[in-house]
Amino acid sequence: MTFRPKVLLAVPNQELRWLGHFLLPGVFDGEHYFQIVPIAPGRVQFIHGEKFSGLLVRFFKAKLEGGTKAGFEAMNKAIKSRVENG
Repeated sequence: MTFRPKVLLAVPNQELRWLGHFLLPGVFDGEHYFQIVPIAPGRVQFIHGEKFSGLLVRFFKAKLEGGTKAGFEAMNKAIKSRVENG
């Protein structure tokens, strides 16, 4: 599938957020975000998530909780490894 998301917020070193639609707005929307939150000197918390909404979301709930979630978790592990190991 090809999406053409709209960037909602881009704050360097703090947050990146975008919204994508499948077909038309309101049918299947995904607002994806990455946040970097300082928690201590030299330490941050990386928050990654997506909020789904729209008429078709309920029909894809199992896929979102399965494959989509697993993909996000794998990406988060890869980002963590890259950041911690240079």
